[in-house]
Amino acid sequence: MQPRNMSMSGVVDLAAVKAAQEAKAKAEQTRAETARQGGAGAVSPADLVIDVDEAGFERDVLQRSAEVPVVIDFWAEWCQPCKQLSPVLERLAVEYDGRFLLAKIDVDANQMLMQQFGIQGIPAVFAVVAGQALPLFQGATGEEQIRQTLDQLVQVAEQRFGLTGLTVDPDAEPGAAPAHEVPAGPYDALLEAAVQALDAGDLAGAVQAYKNVLSDDPGNTEAKLGLAQAELLQRVQDMDPQRVRKDAAEKPGDAEAQIAAADLDLVGGHVEDAFARLIDTVRRTAGDDRDAVRRRLLELFEVVGPEDPRVVGARRALARALF
Repeated sequence: MQPRNMSMSGVVDLAAVKAAQEAKAKAEQTRAETARQGGAGAVSPADLVIDVDEAGFERDVLQRSAEVPVVIDFWAEWCQPCKQLSPVLERLAVEYDGRFLLAKIDVDANQMLMQQFGIQGIPAVFAVVAGQALPLFQGATGEEQIRQTLDQLVQVAEQRFGLTGLTVDPDAEPGAAPAHEVPAGPYDALLEAAVQALDAGDLAGAVQAYKNVLSDDPGNTEAKLGLAQAELLQRVQDMDPQRVRKDAAEKPGDAEAQIAAADLDLVGGHVEDAFARLIDTVRRTAGDDRDAVRRRLLELFEVVGPEDPRVVGARRALARALF
């Protein structure tokens, strides 16, 4: 198979979209918070190359792409050009010292991902930046050209998206937890205040109480779940259910109408209906509307809980809809 280079112009074009602005703002906020807390833990060079499957794609590629460009190497054991290209990409991932993360996907074991990316032959290399998939090149490309493509990718990721990559410590153990951990609390009093506010119908007070916890402990699971639930209740409290349902039925491609109906679905206990509604809307929409639907779906995942089987299945369906 002859090499077929793919345009990198899509990376530059993304500078104008809202996703780029949000990713940059998030990265700047993360850097500021990390500095305030005394620095972030580093990863091992071995952690810069990861194997990814369909089940972990949302977590390992889409979510990670908000903090570092993720380069995807689609390969197979029987592919001879892959055996030439993959070692080069793995070596460059370490050499680039955290400026990108290399995700390796075996197409034989993950054919659905291959189809979603529209891949006709391998090796094929893509990047995902702030949730956006970008074709890089296909075929056994020379190292000099690979370097040029990677240099452009990391430059655009930093300048347009604010993604500065990962901190690498050659002495860190592979897969080790970050050296710096945020103190866990205690936050019992604040959490109790949030529950009491919910019981009293003070949704704004509950939202603020949960945010107070998360400002000090962003990883607090109970506060994240409580905030997602309180914000959902706050959104639906003044809705006219009959009118919302009517608008959603008459406007299947209207992002705002479908988002409102999905909120009502979830509050009413129709979890799978809510997820299916938003995933279908992701398929029908584009641009800012599509991103708004995707973000609301991720918020509803938090309400239900990441370990719930319905969330796990919906995450896979969302990945298929996005790609």
